[in-house]
Amino acid sequence: MPRSTDWERNLDTIVQWSPYSSEADLLLQFNLMQDQGTRIIIYNLWEDDEGQLEFDFDFDQNDIQIRGVNRDAKKIEMAKLYPNSRHFLTYRHSLRSYASILYLRIPHTFRITLRGKDVELHDLVNDLMLKEKITYRPQAVDGVLKASNMFAVVTIGFVKDAKFHIDIQGFNVYHKNRLIKPFWRVWNAAGSGGRGIVGVLEADFVQPAHDKQGFEHTNVLSRLETKLNQIQKTFWNSNRHKIGYASQHTKKLDFSASSPEFPQPSSLKDGPMSHGTEYGTSTPRFGNKLSSSQSRLHERSPLSRDDSDHEHGGHLPRQPRNGHVDHKALSSQNASQKDGSRSPPSIPQGDGNVKENHSADHISASNDTCNRLKPGPSKYDDSRIKHLEEENHELKNRINELEKSMLSQLQFERDRGTMLKAQLQELAGKQDQADKEQEALVDIFTEERTRRDKEEQLLRNRLKDSSATIQELLKKAASNTNKVKLEP
Repeated sequence: MPRSTDWERNLDTIVQWSPYSSEADLLLQFNLMQDQGTRIIIYNLWEDDEGQLEFDFDFDQNDIQIRGVNRDAKKIEMAKLYPNSRHFLTYRHSLRSYASILYLRIPHTFRITLRGKDVELHDLVNDLMLKEKITYRPQAVDGVLKASNMFAVVTIGFVKDAKFHIDIQGFNVYHKNRLIKPFWRVWNAAGSGGRGIVGVLEADFVQPAHDKQGFEHTNVLSRLETKLNQIQKTFWNSNRHKIGYASQHTKKLDFSASSPEFPQPSSLKDGPMSHGTEYGTSTPRFGNKLSSSQSRLHERSPLSRDDSDHEHGGHLPRQPRNGHVDHKALSSQNASQKDGSRSPPSIPQGDGNVKENHSADHISASNDTCNRLKPGPSKYDDSRIKHLEEENHELKNRINELEKSMLSQLQFERDRGTMLKAQLQELAGKQDQADKEQEALVDIFTEERTRRDKEEQLLRNRLKDSSATIQELLKKAASNTNKVKLEP
């Protein structure tokens, strides 16, 4: 079948601008494929000022990476420490990482092979915890009826490494099973708002751009962005306390209930400081008045003694002639003060005229009152300290047990890592051997095909020559026959 002019023109263009010099070399690439699939060939790469290609083929033998600002060494190290976040940290510079999340639903027979090794396809939902599903149904625009696919199921959650408070967030928006916007950041909070939240959704009702690297800027896209922003904020405010961030509705700490330094009022209700204390503090309520009254004792005149006696809500006994205070009267007065009632002053009777020493009277009574209001030892504090010491000892024991357990687990993981490393090296050696065998087979097959093509071309040439010879002999035979007929 003769080829058309368009075929010849397109073939000449491909041969001219491709890395293959002839049609046979170009068609030879299809022999390396099976019955179906797509083979991608990268060539004609640019070089930077240092003479290095814009694509890096040496950093990872099974990957193709981009050089420059998109490849951050810090993110590569973080991807090793936080494996559940490696796609967010590497998809910008690693083709293997990007290809692994390129499709949302993975067909059973679908494969992507990059530099001779299959790409392990990954579902980002498996990296999430505390997952929630929210259905979003956009409103019809300009009276257009909704189609059957005018909804999106948003799966949102915290990435499993969110407890380390690394800055990872964004929505992965797919269109007809293909990733269009990876880790789309819709909430740019000033602080740590939204950190660790990742969402996955398929929005078939949004029109993608021609290069499949984004969406057309339409009202539908703006509404979707607003809705995703609202979903992320709601999820953040409801669940951020579960990964170590302060809750929005954090209550003030109740020190009177949680701290041994601030015991409950009910615990001291019947204690020695129940009168003149406030919420278990050791400062008397009337301590300031007492100190001020003592400083004024020496300034008052004898005529003002009765007023100063009533300053503390009680009545102080007067000193008799022998200079001693009537302790019985003082005890009865203390009892009346504890009951909260006032009693008239108890004045001991003398021989007739009572000689009073005002300064000694006031000082003795004030000192006695201070001694009466002085806080005594609290049984609650002793029991609380003992309880805290027991808890501290218990915590120390638990920490020691945890350290032993963690050390044993660490040793186990080290041994396991060593074993896996050895197995990996063994598998790598086998893979290299298999690659070499495959390359040898390809070379043999190529040589065989080239030799067969040469033989075929040689046979065709011989066939063509034979056909020409036969035609020439037939012509000679016909001319000889005509000569014989012409002779008489």
